[in-house]
Amino acid sequence: MGKIIVKKVITRKPGHLYYVDGQGNVCEAVMARGGKKKKATKKKVTKKKKR
Repeated sequence: MGKIIVKKVITRKPGHLYYVDGQGNVCEAVMARGGKKKKATKKKVTKKKKR
C-alpha cells in the first residue's frame, strides 16, 4: 500500500481514472466501460449462383 502525501491537489472528473506513473507524475485516463452492447445490424442475404 502507498501513502497519501497530499490531498485535493487535482479536481477529479467523473469517469476518469487517476494514477501515478513511474516518473511520479499524476496521470488521467478515461475508464473503460465493459458490457455495452452494440447496435444490432441486419444480415445481408446473398443469392447463390447457379452453375
